[in-house]
Amino acid sequence: MNLLALLSSMPLESDQILSRLKYVRSARIARKTVYKGKLQGIDVILLNSGIGKVNAAHSATCIVEHFPVKSIINIGVGGAYPNSGLNIGDIAVASKEIYGDDGVITSKGWESLKKIGIPLVRTGNRRYFNEFPVHKKLPPRLIKTGRWDFKIRSGNFITVSATTGTHKRAVELEESFNALCENMEGAAIAHVCTIYKIPMLEIRGISNMAGVRDKRKWNLKLASENCQKFTLEVLSRAGRKR
Repeated sequence: MNLLALLSSMPLESDQILSRLKYVRSARIARKTVYKGKLQGIDVILLNSGIGKVNAAHSATCIVEHFPVKSIINIGVGGAYPNSGLNIGDIAVASKEIYGDDGVITSKGWESLKKIGIPLVRTGNRRYFNEFPVHKKLPPRLIKTGRWDFKIRSGNFITVSATTGTHKRAVELEESFNALCENMEGAAIAHVCTIYKIPMLEIRGISNMAGVRDKRKWNLKLASENCQKFTLEVLSRAGRKR
């Protein structure tokens, strides 16, 4: 049996999907609860990793080592960059995963891990420093905006250890990486998936604008709900193709 793994950092980001799982069983793996069941005819496992790169990489590694995982979808909320064209409640789909603050601080500013010259991952002739690939883009008919009450855009995702707290920093990251949004887990999961040669997709609901730390202007609930709504449709279409 090949399994699709769904990873989110917090229960809020996956509670709707968990409520729709059928024939649910749970297990404890490395002190974390893994839920196993069927969703849209697909055999699924779901896990809340906790926030941050280490929790995300630990969780991804644990499920790959313990279960026959064929692919991973990382879901959750994220902060959109100022010129992304995204608003709170919209959906972003990753086209590339990038570590945004791993590297070297020089007299000229930040430089990527290529400055060190030692790749994080080497597979055959490929060397991976800050950037990791994700699964192919979603079908255009699925992301057609006319059928949704939110916008859907695809682009580069930045994973950071320190979330962006100023508009200036948000613009710097956006322009440096031509990025749509930021999060704290995606590149770490893509990193693990590259090691194990497992396809990975990341879908984020926009909960806030990067650089805006006024939580009165955030909407985690709406972002989580829309992300899960869209993910469920992705899985429904995948299930019909089986």
